[in-house]
Amino acid sequence: MAEVQPTRMELIKLRRRIKMATRGHALLKMKRDGLIMEFRDILEEAKEVIGGMVEKYESARERLAIAMAADGVIAVKSIALSCHTEPSFTIKKKNIMGVVVPVIKREKVRKRVSERDYGVIGTTARIDEAVAAYEELVDAILEVAELETTLKRLIEEIEKTKRRVNALEYRVIPDMEATAKYISFRLEEMDRENIVRLKKIKAKMAKT
Repeated sequence: MAEVQPTRMELIKLRRRIKMATRGHALLKMKRDGLIMEFRDILEEAKEVIGGMVEKYESARERLAIAMAADGVIAVKSIALSCHTEPSFTIKKKNIMGVVVPVIKREKVRKRVSERDYGVIGTTARIDEAVAAYEELVDAILEVAELETTLKRLIEEIEKTKRRVNALEYRVIPDMEATAKYISFRLEEMDRENIVRLKKIKAKMAKT
C-alpha cells in the first residue's frame, strides 16, 4: 500500500483492471467447467473401451493357451516369428476447448486369414483364432492409448485452469479491490484535509 499512488487516475486504472480480471475469472470458470464435462464424457467412453480391451486380452490368452496345448508350442512360436507386419497408423490432432489432443488414424490390425504373413496351409483353425484374437487386442490397445493421452492432456489443462481461477479469485482480485479501497479512503481523507485547509485560509482572510 505504501507504494501505491493515491490518485484518481490510478483509481480509474485499477477499477478497469478489476473489471477485466473479473471478466477473465468468469471466462476461466466457464472453461474449467466445460473441460470437466468433456473429461467426464471421455472418461465414460474410456471405461467401456478399457473394459473391452481387458475382455479381448483374456480371450486372446485363452485362445493362445488352447492353440499351444493342441498344436504345440513350437508350431505357435514359428507362426509368431513369421509375422512381421507392424500396425499402421498416423497421429493427427484435434482441439478440445483450447487443448490439443491426439487422434490416431489407424488401419485395422485384424486381417483376413489370406492377408497374414504366414501360409494358411500349415496352420490350424485354433492358431488362426489365436492370431485373430491378438490382432483385435492390438486394435483395442491403440484405441485405449488415444483415450488415455486425451484424458491426461485434459487433466493437465483442468489443473492449470483451476490454479488460474483460484489465483484470480483468492489473491489477485481481492488484492486489487483492497488497493482500490485504500486509494478511495486516501482520496476522501485528502479531500477532507483540503476542505479543512480551505476553511482555515478563509478564516484567516476574514480576519484580515
